[in-house]
Amino acid sequence: MTRIVVVGGNGKTGRAVRAAVPDARAVGRADWPDLATALEDCDAVYLVAPNLHPDEPAYVDEVVRACAAAGVRRLVYHSVASPYVPAMPHHLGKAVSEDRVRRSALAWTILQPGAYLQNLDLSGPTLDVPYDVDARFGFLDLADLGAAAARVLLDDGHDGATYELASRQATVAELAAEAGIVARRVPDPGTHPWLSAMFAYYDRHGLPVGTLPLRALLG
Repeated sequence: MTRIVVVGGNGKTGRAVRAAVPDARAVGRADWPDLATALEDCDAVYLVAPNLHPDEPAYVDEVVRACAAAGVRRLVYHSVASPYVPAMPHHLGKAVSEDRVRRSALAWTILQPGAYLQNLDLSGPTLDVPYDVDARFGFLDLADLGAAAARVLLDDGHDGATYELASRQATVAELAAEAGIVARRVPDPGTHPWLSAMFAYYDRHGLPVGTLPLRALLG
């Protein structure tokens, strides 16, 4: 049996991966002081960095070193669609982290998910977002993320691969209409400068992501 650890496995992404991978074990921040020990006897690691981490490359470097010390063979890094976008600082952090993963001695796979469908509140009566409701996106369902993660963690043939992941292409307005509610653009709440930068980018460009890689992975 392949033994899987999900680093950062207690958030929504980690839970989706663990739900799809039998017996996958979560490693959280409490294990961080001795991460290499927590990864002993592990065959593969799925790495999810905390949202808006101020230095994701350093975080990824530490996990890569722990994997090497523990004898882990494979690493799957959870990145983002369109990582090299200078207008979005947290995307740039993932672009640099991808480079660190690719230059590691581990067998690696990189997943680049689109925006999660579950981040949108479709319970109504309105769907409010701080960007253009007609911008185009590639949205990813968390269940599809888990299924894709299971494939690349448990099946052969994915070493050295980078996959964009989206379940469907749509606008926020289209998703709201399907749910029988109205989409509205609202002011940016200004909760974090990186989020404000992301909303401004979405407003101008959306975040298109292709759906073919996910369909191919899931057969």
